[in-house]
Amino acid sequence: MGEGTDEETREETPRVRRRGRTALLIATAAVLGLVGGTCAGYLIQADREPTRLPSLSQPVVAQAKGAGPEPLSAAQDRRVKTDGDLRKLLIKRPKGTQEAEYAPGHDGWLTMAEYADQLEDPDEAFGSLVGAEFRRSAGVDWQVGSTYNVGIRLVQYRQEEKLSASEQAGNWNVDGTRSWPIPGTGDGMAYVTTKPDTEPGYEPVYSAQAHAWRGDIAMEIWIYDTKPIPKAKIMDLAERQMERL
Repeated sequence: MGEGTDEETREETPRVRRRGRTALLIATAAVLGLVGGTCAGYLIQADREPTRLPSLSQPVVAQAKGAGPEPLSAAQDRRVKTDGDLRKLLIKRPKGTQEAEYAPGHDGWLTMAEYADQLEDPDEAFGSLVGAEFRRSAGVDWQVGSTYNVGIRLVQYRQEEKLSASEQAGNWNVDGTRSWPIPGTGDGMAYVTTKPDTEPGYEPVYSAQAHAWRGDIAMEIWIYDTKPIPKAKIMDLAERQMERL
């Protein structure tokens, strides 16, 4: 606090009050002047002849040709595709293959729980999908013989708070693999294992996978076989699937 005397403090207060009182007087005068001017205007207008109002009917102005953009066709508007039946964006199961014996989901659709159940830690994956604003998922699976299996998933996110499709497509820890970028996808990647996964009592299993995204949809492809999987197989599936998005 300052060291001013009580007398100095008492001198400050009236100065503030005077400014407030002066402002009040100015405001009152302005209001009185406004009222007086308004009254005088009414008196002058009362002595004049009434002015005819313009007709309410106005001429119609023709819209300029070509002024607005043409609406997008269904082929051009990506929202028409991605908000429709997600299963129609999946590549078809090749002829000569058979449906996978243990394909998850129902009629091509997977709930969030069914999709999470395929992953390494379903409980943790389920919580992650909730935070990522999971919307829906569709898939197709097939197999050749008893050892060659393919699974493709399209996972769509709401993306109201974050760009989850791109985050989820890049959120894969792939060790012991060779990798290549998927053409036309920006940061999409394909991976092929260099060594098989082995467990006692089971045949060795090789795998390949691909991950990419477009808009609000993340794509993933998995291939499993008991012999090494050529790069060409996973790249072909990835490129054809991304062309449909």
